[in-house]
Amino acid sequence: MRRLIVRLVDSHNSQALDAALQWLYGFVRPHRLAIAGLLGLSVCASLLVLVQPWLTKLLIDDGLLAHNFSMLVLIAGLMIVAGLLGTGLSGINRYLHTRLSGRILFALRDDLYRHLQTLSPGFYGQRRIGDLMSRLDGDVAEIQRFAVDSLFSAVSSVIGLVCAVAMLLTLSWKLSLLALVLIPLDVLWLRWMRRKVERDVRQLRERSADMSSFMVETLPVMKFIQSAGQQQREARRLETLGQGYMSQLLRLQVTEFFTQAVPGTLTSLSRACAFLMGGYWVVQGTWQLGALIAFSTYLGMAVGPVQSLLGLYVAIQRMTVSLGRVMELRGEQPSVVTPVTPQPMPSSGELCFEAVHFSHPGRPVTLRGIDARIPYGLKVALSGGSGVGKSTLIDLLQRHHDPQSGRVLLDGVDLRELALFELRQRIAVVSQDIVLFRGSLADNLAYAVPDASREAVAEVARLAQLDSLIASLPEGLDSPLGERGQQLSGGQKQRIAIARALLQNPLILVLDEATSAVDEATEREVIEAIDRLFAGRTRILISHRPSTLADADLRFELFDGVLTQVKVLHEA
Repeated sequence: MRRLIVRLVDSHNSQALDAALQWLYGFVRPHRLAIAGLLGLSVCASLLVLVQPWLTKLLIDDGLLAHNFSMLVLIAGLMIVAGLLGTGLSGINRYLHTRLSGRILFALRDDLYRHLQTLSPGFYGQRRIGDLMSRLDGDVAEIQRFAVDSLFSAVSSVIGLVCAVAMLLTLSWKLSLLALVLIPLDVLWLRWMRRKVERDVRQLRERSADMSSFMVETLPVMKFIQSAGQQQREARRLETLGQGYMSQLLRLQVTEFFTQAVPGTLTSLSRACAFLMGGYWVVQGTWQLGALIAFSTYLGMAVGPVQSLLGLYVAIQRMTVSLGRVMELRGEQPSVVTPVTPQPMPSSGELCFEAVHFSHPGRPVTLRGIDARIPYGLKVALSGGSGVGKSTLIDLLQRHHDPQSGRVLLDGVDLRELALFELRQRIAVVSQDIVLFRGSLADNLAYAVPDASREAVAEVARLAQLDSLIASLPEGLDSPLGERGQQLSGGQKQRIAIARALLQNPLILVLDEATSAVDEATEREVIEAIDRLFAGRTRILISHRPSTLADADLRFELFDGVLTQVKVLHEA
């Protein structure tokens, strides 16, 4: 099957296409028994459909024209039984087919999503989220439709075509030649239209991604758009994108219409010629009327599979485009991986940066030879201007990136030698933008530790002083927070983040501009809560506010990519 698709597509990179098809059918192969069963049902259903015209021929020639009423009753009964069996098989087949299609679709989407989870923040900084959504949704669905729907359609069409042609040859081999002579013409036409279909499909996918990106960009910031009075501007942008999408969709529809219309027209002409010639034989008395009606019906049954196979050719082009877009994502390699044999996670320890250099692709060097030693359990202040690399330093700590040279050590162990999951569990980061998901307050508190007990969740909520918030919610901890917790105040979000970090039980807590969105009174409460709840653990505070960095044990400043220890206030 893979080799056939590669030959039909005529790809300039057949090896890449073959590898992509191997990946695709890796999800189909585990269901081969279910597929075989469905194909068996399809064959039975097709045979029941094919027997109907022959029964019609017998009904006319051996029943009506022969004036044999008992034969008429017998054949009519057989037709009813065949119809009932066909209907039952069709319903069972549809149910099982839908279940199989859904399983393969979600397996494909799950695999791609899991791969995306391994990629660094730098990848997402260079990609449009709407484009990623388009590939996860539209392209994966297109691939699944081909892998399952087109497979069954092709098999059913081939079986139907072979059986129909066999019946046509049985009835009249001379008339059957009229249908066979058109096959080379159909093949030549399809090969000529192939590249145009592929180009139009790819452009349509890009227009769809543009619209998805627009929605992702504007819907979360509708409040700002309203405040700026730019609703009409954004509406015009959407209208322009919609017109571009519609224009490309209509262009593709025209292309697909002519791709299938020309072969379909030729087939209709051949059917008309066959009917005229067969009708002439009936008029001359050299052929039976029932045979002509059966031949016409079987010829129609042969036209259907031919049209389906022509549509399959177009489906292959669409699938190839979608498969290429998905494999482009799967070809992205994670820049950070867990070692094969990770070292045990330290239970505490000194944090060291040794000659750490790092720069983002296409940008100037961000960190230049960072050297620092942070004994365990200290409160550390980190200051510096915007864009100097403070957040990048924390990303290195959580291994969202790895240094291009140098090392980051925890208790003498290089972070690259530790398991990613364990490392990120023991380093909690509370940032300025608190991430809250649709779900209950309890679900959000336990997000990083989903197996935490109800008692543990309630305890961290109490320690983070969330009692008043819980009391104000109609269902307490089980109250839904809504989309991104927009109804909560900045201070409430900060306390939720603190409680979440407390439940995570980290060795190191990082506050990356975490209090910049709240007033100084709320900030003091947050810092006091952190000092109380995380006493004895390493705390790294990043901020522009001097009040946030007060009472630190160590103070560092990052300037022009160089980290300098400004002052030691007191030893641990």
